[in-house]
Parts: sequence; C-alpha cells; structure tokens
Amino acid sequence: MAKEIDRYTYRVTWSEEDQEHVGLCVEFPSLSWLAEDPEKALKGIRRMVRESIEDMKENGEAVPEPLSSKHYSGKFMVRVPPETHRLLAIEAAESGVSLNRLVSSKLHQPRV
Repeated sequence: MAKEIDRYTYRVTWSEEDQEHVGLCVEFPSLSWLAEDPEKALKGIRRMVRESIEDMKENGEAVPEPLSSKHYSGKFMVRVPPETHRLLAIEAAESGVSLNRLVSSKLHQPRV
C-alpha cells in the first residue's frame, strides 16, 4: 500500500486560521490534517489517504487515480471572450510570436 499512496499529490501549507500546518492531498480534496509542524501534517494526511483507500476498496468504491499516473497531451481548449481573443492576437502579432506561444508563456509564468 505504501507505494500506492506515494503516487498521490500532497501539499503542506500554513493555516492562519488554525495556526497550524495543514496537510492536503489534491486527489482527495475532502481530506486534511492539521499538525504543529509540516512533517507531522504530511505524515497525517498520508495516513488518512491510506485509510481512505482501504475503506473505499472494502466498500467497492472507485479509488481516485493519482495525477502522476495521468497522461497529459499538452493540449486543452480555453474559451475566452472575443475581445480577449482579439487583444491576445494583437499582442502576439506585435511580439512576433504565435498566439499559442504567447498564451503558453503567460500560463507558464511563476505563480505567486
């Protein structure tokens, strides 16, 4: 089972409201674990995921597929208002790049 839970996507962040670290698992959005330090938060959420998987299997429920197992083609469609499309096309032309390259670079910018 340990190898199975290693494939899931975990995050530990600080909760200002709870004044503790919170462990999260992207594939199990309803689960979280609060702890005084990040290591304990990660250990706690991993344990919850393991127990949830065991319960789901015992009850014949589908277990979420880890994001790490999914194949990403690099293509997805985004619908934007026509005016946004026009402005992006103008910006791309002025920059001498394709619309696809412009939007890809905007999406790839570091998150704050």
